[in-house]
Amino acid sequence: MSDGELAEPLRGGWASVVPFPTAAQKQVSFNREELRAILDLYGRKVTDGEWRDYAIDFSRDKAVFSVFRRTAEMPLYRIEKDPRLARRQGAYSVVTTSGLVLKRGHDLSRVLRVLDKPLKVVTN
Repeated sequence: MSDGELAEPLRGGWASVVPFPTAAQKQVSFNREELRAILDLYGRKVTDGEWRDYAIDFSRDKAVFSVFRRTAEMPLYRIEKDPRLARRQGAYSVVTTSGLVLKRGHDLSRVLRVLDKPLKVVTN
């Protein structure tokens, strides 16, 4: 049986065969250094009480680290790695819930600085 062929009929319908990923279907993922930089920022924000949960998604096109204030909400920010944009605008970007790109670039540490800006005290 090859990929995409139908399997034997089951009660109530047909089942299709799901192939294992091949070398051509590789996923984009964060490497150890990238993940360490992201998790360092995440740890600081959790300590400050701003962030509480995260999710990591890998697909063939991009890797996404989503940050949540609460588990049941939409992500506050998405840190994305898209290798197709590496030569143009940069593979890394920080995107808000509304889809606004806060920062994009070739260096992940510079892109993450947009989320790690210290608060300033305003005096009258």
